[in-house]
Amino acid sequence: MTNLFIVRHGETAWSRTGQHTSTTDLPLTEKGREQAKALAGVLDPDQFDTVYCSPRLRAQETAQLAGFSDYQVTEDLAEWNYGQYEGKTRQDIIATIPDWQIWTHGAPGGETPEQVAARLTRFYNRMIDTGDERILVFAHGHALRVLAMTWLGMPLSFGSQLPLDTATVSLLGHYRGRRALKKWNSRVGSL
Repeated sequence: MTNLFIVRHGETAWSRTGQHTSTTDLPLTEKGREQAKALAGVLDPDQFDTVYCSPRLRAQETAQLAGFSDYQVTEDLAEWNYGQYEGKTRQDIIATIPDWQIWTHGAPGGETPEQVAARLTRFYNRMIDTGDERILVFAHGHALRVLAMTWLGMPLSFGSQLPLDTATVSLLGHYRGRRALKKWNSRVGSL
């Protein structure tokens, strides 16, 4: 059975301030680089059948600093396209739309929740078809939460209740023959 080990990229200037970052290609901060290097002591490239990465610099930089140079880049792992909300914080947005949530409202000029879910479902369906059992993914906070919700067959809005910090490792696997959330938001010291 396929197991997806998912890693959120290390800290960037905008992840530190809570700004929505999809297409803006920011590098890691010094803290983000240290976080990524710490993953190298935990994630062994020899333990994975295949490694996939978002096309964004922050995800690829995290993969490389964690010791992974042989990975496949796929647009399906890009962060949720925030459209007009790119660079804005949640506080900026709720100042004009008090009940706004990315999970239910999406982003004007960007992607709807259904579009992101379709893209990430397409990604893991392709992974399952490969027959690989241990797949490692380097990507982004909202995209990985959507991946988890679609993996589990849960409503996307439940993703709002699963925080995902920078440079954490999670595991989407199986339990008693069903898809399961085996580990979530684990820091290097707790793996």
